[in-house]
Amino acid sequence: MIIQDEDQLTAAVLAETERADDPRVKEIVQALVRHLHDFAREVRLTEKEFAASLDIVTRLGRLTTPSHNEVRLMAGSLGLSTLVSLMNNGTEDNPTSANLLGPFWRQGSPRMDNGASIVRSPTEGPPLFFSGRIVDTEGKAVAGAEVDVWHASPAGLYENQDPEQAEWNLRGKFLSDEEGVFAFRSIKPSGYPIPTDGPVGDLLTALKRHPFRPAHLHALIHKPGYKTIASQLYSHDDPILETDAQFGVVQRLIGTYERHENEPAPDPEVTEPWYSLEFTFVVEPGEAWLPTPPVSAQARHKPDSA
Repeated sequence: MIIQDEDQLTAAVLAETERADDPRVKEIVQALVRHLHDFAREVRLTEKEFAASLDIVTRLGRLTTPSHNEVRLMAGSLGLSTLVSLMNNGTEDNPTSANLLGPFWRQGSPRMDNGASIVRSPTEGPPLFFSGRIVDTEGKAVAGAEVDVWHASPAGLYENQDPEQAEWNLRGKFLSDEEGVFAFRSIKPSGYPIPTDGPVGDLLTALKRHPFRPAHLHALIHKPGYKTIASQLYSHDDPILETDAQFGVVQRLIGTYERHENEPAPDPEVTEPWYSLEFTFVVEPGEAWLPTPPVSAQARHKPDSA
C-alpha cells in the first residue's frame, strides 16, 4: 500500500498482520502497533527523540550479558514486571505468592537437603534460619515442590555479579516434604542498589528516583500440576518498602524476622545473635514451566555501581 498520511499508515501496517495464522500472535502484534503509533502521536515524538529511543533499546541489548540483564531490569523499573505478575496469578480474593523473578536467577543451583546452609564462601552477616511452607489456595500442603532460593550478599551483590564470591554462593535448591515444608540456613539479607551504569540508571536519574531495593529473599517454586511462581519475600523493617526501585513490594509478601540473642540456635556452632524467619507460600493449580534464566554465569569484574 502506498502511504498517504499518518493515519492511513497505521491502517496499512495493521492490514499486513492479517495473514498471521496464530490468532494470539495477530492480536498481540496489532495491539502493539496501535499503541505504539498512538503513543508517538500523543507525545508528537520528534525525529531526535525517536533516534534517542532507538539508542536506548540498542543499549539495553548490548548491556544484557550472561551475568547481567538490563532488559529485565528496565521492565521492573517501569512497573511492567509486577503488573504482568499481578494480572496472571491468583485473584483479588484468593491471591498467590507470585512476585518478580528479578534479573539475577541462575538455573542449575545445587540440590540440597532441607536445613542445609547455602553459604558457600565467607560472607559477613548475622546467621539466618529460614523455614518455609508451601500450600495450595485451599491451604493444603504441597509436597515434592522444587524450591530454588537465592539472595544478595550484605554487600549488595548477587553471586553472579561478584567474582569474589564462590560460585552458587547464597543459592540452593530444596524439596518440600510431606507437610510442604522446606528449610535452609543463610545470612540475613540487606537492601542494595540496582546497577545504574546503563539506561535504567539514566531513567532513574531523569525521574529523580533512587536505585535501591529493600532486603528480600527469592524463591522459584515448581511442581507439575501447579503454576510455577517466582516470589520475593521482603523484610518488615526495611525503610525502602514504600519506594522500591522495582515496584515489587506487595503486602502479602512482607515477612517478619525474629532476632534471637539469648536462645540456642538450631546449629550449636552459632553463638552470636541470630535471626529466624517463617513464611507460607501459596501456589495455585496450573501449568508448571520454568522461565528463561535472566543470567547464566558469574561476572569477571564487580559492577561499577557497586
